[in-house]
Amino acid sequence: MKTIFSLWLLSLFSLSALFAQEEKMNNQTLGAIIAVLSDTVQGAPGGWEFTVNSVPMLCITDEVHNRMRIISPVREMKDVSEEQLKAAMEANFHTALDVKYAISNDILWVAFIHPLGELTKDQVVDAIKQVFFGNLTFGTTYTSTELNFPTQEERKEQQKERKKQEEKDKTSKS
Repeated sequence: MKTIFSLWLLSLFSLSALFAQEEKMNNQTLGAIIAVLSDTVQGAPGGWEFTVNSVPMLCITDEVHNRMRIISPVREMKDVSEEQLKAAMEANFHTALDVKYAISNDILWVAFIHPLGELTKDQVVDAIKQVFFGNLTFGTTYTSTELNFPTQEERKEQQKERKKQEEKDKTSKS
């Protein structure tokens, strides 16, 4: 994972040099970012297929309607258990952050959807990173970054731990 993260940082520095000024995102700029970050890329402005460390992704845009999505197929629904689907839906609330698990055409996808023009280059880099990790961690941690919002059960456990520590601190002060 550290190697992958290092590659992302290197790519981010390369992108900073390419796009020094922030301007409204469009297909030309988005295509250049995808070309820098991906291992392979094919397609045309508004519809790219690319891979990042062997994870397949698609980016589809509509400049007229100001929409963009970066998606990655995770697996066919026939291969997704009910438990995994439930975990993915919970992850949409707690750990998937800016990406979401979604179903279309009997395929489970990781999707980042956003208005195109308002995107910054840093958001595009982060979106691709989150789609990558969302795909990679399906079936295990279901996370798109290191950050997550704890579940109600996890918050209760944290409160118990804090109370134990407070009682321990009170006892040691006495």
